[in-house]
Amino acid sequence: MPDSTHVVCPKCAGTIRVPSDRLSDDPKCPRCRTPLFNGRPVELTDQNFDRHLLKNDVPIVVDFWAPWCAPCRAMAPAFEQTAARLEPSARFAKLNTDEAQGIAARYAIRSIPTMIVFKGGQEVARQAGAMDPRSLGAWVSRSLG
Repeated sequence: MPDSTHVVCPKCAGTIRVPSDRLSDDPKCPRCRTPLFNGRPVELTDQNFDRHLLKNDVPIVVDFWAPWCAPCRAMAPAFEQTAARLEPSARFAKLNTDEAQGIAARYAIRSIPTMIVFKGGQEVARQAGAMDPRSLGAWVSRSLG
């Protein structure tokens, strides 16, 4: 059996095993038929954050943001463009810190936007402040090695 990668479905949160060499072939969730990678960030909540963080073999780039934050709103298109360009080498996700204050506190989020790259459930890089698509893509690529 070929190497496989576990990916959490962005819709039903099921953990799907995908052959690693097929990640770029637009895999779909066998349960809900949703594409596992659609070029858009996944919305994280208190309920699904840990599942996505711990059950994905794909690195996760989380944008900690809030709807009232002007720099967060200004950076949202850059984050989405970078997600479309870099998936499936990384999963991009957004966490509204107003709605998930406990998770924001767990990761000591003091300013927003703050992006954190997680690999294997562990933080490997952090960047505070809005970035343009080129800077964000370069930072993510460096962070993933």
